[in-house]
Amino acid sequence: MSDEKKPTIKKIQAAGHMRKIMADYFYEMDHAMKKGSPKIAWCTSVGPAELLLSLGFLVYYPENHGAMLGATRQASNYIPVANAIGYSPDICSYLTSDVGAFIKKETPLTRAYEGIEGIPLPDVMVYNTNQCRDVQDWFSWYSKELNVPALGISTYRNIGGITEDHLASIAKQIMDLIPRLEEVGGNKFDMDKFRHVLGLSYDCTQLWKKVLETNKTKPAPISFFDETIHMAPAVVLRGTETALEYYRVLLQELEERVAQNEGAVQDEDFRLYWEGMPIWGKLRDLAEFFISLNTAVIASTYCNSWIFDSFDPADPFMSMAKAYTEIFIVRDESFKESYIEKMVDMYDINGILFHDSKTCPNNSNNRYGMPERLEKKLGIPALTINGDLNDLRCYSEEQAKTNIEAFIEQLASK
Repeated sequence: MSDEKKPTIKKIQAAGHMRKIMADYFYEMDHAMKKGSPKIAWCTSVGPAELLLSLGFLVYYPENHGAMLGATRQASNYIPVANAIGYSPDICSYLTSDVGAFIKKETPLTRAYEGIEGIPLPDVMVYNTNQCRDVQDWFSWYSKELNVPALGISTYRNIGGITEDHLASIAKQIMDLIPRLEEVGGNKFDMDKFRHVLGLSYDCTQLWKKVLETNKTKPAPISFFDETIHMAPAVVLRGTETALEYYRVLLQELEERVAQNEGAVQDEDFRLYWEGMPIWGKLRDLAEFFISLNTAVIASTYCNSWIFDSFDPADPFMSMAKAYTEIFIVRDESFKESYIEKMVDMYDINGILFHDSKTCPNNSNNRYGMPERLEKKLGIPALTINGDLNDLRCYSEEQAKTNIEAFIEQLASK
């Protein structure tokens, strides 16, 4: 089936704009590190970036660097280096590839951006364990290695209903960061600046949401594989005008595609939902493979993770606590199943792909019977693909493609 046509990925014109703003982002960070000002904060991807920005920090995201290592297929060069200093091969391959790259003093940034010699070193690091406990260990290693403070927020996990007690606890932890951040950064906390940044993040999240929801149409104008690339500004530039400008450009292009009935997969026969992490080193390969099967992967839990509807500048600390506590990864099984059910209905999904990411159990939701339960509830099939976000040794391309082809044939038989 996959040999019937030569797949062609349709270019998104806004990609050129994104490459420029990402280059500007990394060059600004590099310049600040060399000059010593502004101060640089490392932050986990769903950490309190808005607070850091309001205090004048430039914000760098090691998880974004981990994804770059995966997408450039360099991770396998570095994971064994981290294993050699005691990190298990079974823990987060973002962590192990990033730490290994640091030990070897290598980064894809040097190849992508002329003049950049390494990653931007931090003045402070701030994590939120709503991702997983690995981020705490990750930042703690760098804290010792670089002799800089690592500050953290400990969140709740396996949450059903979110209570006021949950939010009050997280909000207080965010507020408790302020004195130490003021000390490191040299700037006093300004509530008006904080509200302004949070408002920008909210506007960013709403534009990103509109981008994703263009895929309600048939054919869907953008694939999951493109979304994982174009979500970068929502991750590293939220809280800035730059992110808003970018998503207005991207949204206009996708709306034009919708108006012209132009799809990422033009001969779209089937619509799939991707549950779990991307396989970063195989994005293009998988995108082309699904096009060859006339199948569009159009929605995902992963890309929706940067939609923060609860941000509210009128109540910044509590609303930030809510936004960063209601994310999918920390919720209980009942919530997760209900969420996926809504997505299946919203996007008229024909089947669900679960990625069992070997080193990312927190983002692998196939391990406790969820695919089988959803198949029964929704009357659509589910398939589990074994792999990893960065460690391609865990991914069998031949097995994955054979299983996917059989899955599409199953859909066609219905």
